[in-house]
Amino acid sequence: MIIRVLLSLLVLTTSVASFSQDVNRYFETIRDNHALLTAFFSQMPKGGDLHPHYNGSIYAETYIDYVIKHDYFINTKTLKVSDKKNEGTDWVNFSALKAEGLLPDYRQKLFQKWSVKDYNHVDYPSDKLFFETFSNFGIVSRAEVDKGLLEIKNRAKKENVSYIETIFVGVPCPKNLDDLTKYASVLRSQQARNDTATCLVLLDSLYQTIQGRGIRECAIQFNKETLEKLHNELKIDDEQFTLRYQSYVIRTIEPIELFKSMIAAFESAANSPLVVGVNLAAPEDNEIALNDYWLHMVMFKYCHAKYPSVKITLHAGELALGMVKPEELTWHIDAAVKVAGASRIGHGVDIPYETNSYELLRYMSQHKIAVEINLFSNEFILKVKDDKHPISLYKNFNVPIVISSDDAGVLRTNLTDQFVLLAKRYKEISYTDIKKFVVNSIDYSFIKEDGLKKAIITDLQKRFARFEKSVPALK
Repeated sequence: MIIRVLLSLLVLTTSVASFSQDVNRYFETIRDNHALLTAFFSQMPKGGDLHPHYNGSIYAETYIDYVIKHDYFINTKTLKVSDKKNEGTDWVNFSALKAEGLLPDYRQKLFQKWSVKDYNHVDYPSDKLFFETFSNFGIVSRAEVDKGLLEIKNRAKKENVSYIETIFVGVPCPKNLDDLTKYASVLRSQQARNDTATCLVLLDSLYQTIQGRGIRECAIQFNKETLEKLHNELKIDDEQFTLRYQSYVIRTIEPIELFKSMIAAFESAANSPLVVGVNLAAPEDNEIALNDYWLHMVMFKYCHAKYPSVKITLHAGELALGMVKPEELTWHIDAAVKVAGASRIGHGVDIPYETNSYELLRYMSQHKIAVEINLFSNEFILKVKDDKHPISLYKNFNVPIVISSDDAGVLRTNLTDQFVLLAKRYKEISYTDIKKFVVNSIDYSFIKEDGLKKAIITDLQKRFARFEKSVPALK
């Protein structure tokens, strides 16, 4: 009996390996054909997407339909949208535009304002356009979150994505900290001296004071009454799909408010199985983000020690030569990994410029610190693509790689297209490598339940077996 089982397993393993080799050969024949690659990757199981922002994942159509349905007001000159009429003659509601036959024109203008649709790469800086979209549609990005989450889930399932780890929302804790703002200058003076030890002592004092304002209770209330309630009522998780959330901190605000937000984010992640990690978002080349980068990393270092079970992934190295002074490219990823304690980094584009980059890459490989690669996002925002992109450098040093979408709605893309770009641009990356990247997206996810992670991996293996059997045979 045991011999028969072992023989059956051997036959099955040999069969799977044979299918995989056939798929490898077919894959190499279609590498330069965009349509054939799209068909291939549309059907290929893609595991998880670990770097999508919730509000940037929703397509502009959803937001535009909402403001039209609820008859919001639009400024016909600035294209700002409001749920109430503001002063001035330029504000009209959408029903008035419809009555005048102007609604299609303004829909098109909003597409261009709320996403990168029709961008001509000439009239406006691409990075500025990208980041401004979030404030442009901000008024509706938190409306009908239920429909937004279901849109993300349903699109993922159609795209053969098993798991999404969305950068969802900062925990809203409107606690007044005006009496603590004087400490911002003290923190920045410690930053100027790179005085980590003294900074950590002050942060500990601030932590105790801020916690006394009810931050933990605020985070737990948000988890139970908003996030968990919504997730469970919508029945987001099923046998084919799982969704988890990252809380995040905006890196462009003043230090005391940022530290409060960080404490709330860590409390949220520490007190819910659905909130699996903490992130740091917003443009890395923003003046405050640049000037306070060291301080932010030390704050994460403090919180990492305070909440050792909470995973950290950080936007780090989302910079390119010309955006900032060259010296800014030399240390951000290193600080995110070695100071802040990040288990993953997002983007990591400026790694070639990092001081002792080889040593850093070896460190990331040895400590299994994954990099979330966002190919189209890096191309659009940073003008980094082809061999200017460091994905081959990460691969050469055996750093765990996952492929992600970033902001599919704003960028008018999807996860499938990231794999198409990967295959067309980097011929040294094989189908076997791509399968490994897919498995990495679950292995390096922050899912807290070990049984769930194993179940997703098992399901992923079954999906690959079915997919590889379906790939056309070479004649």
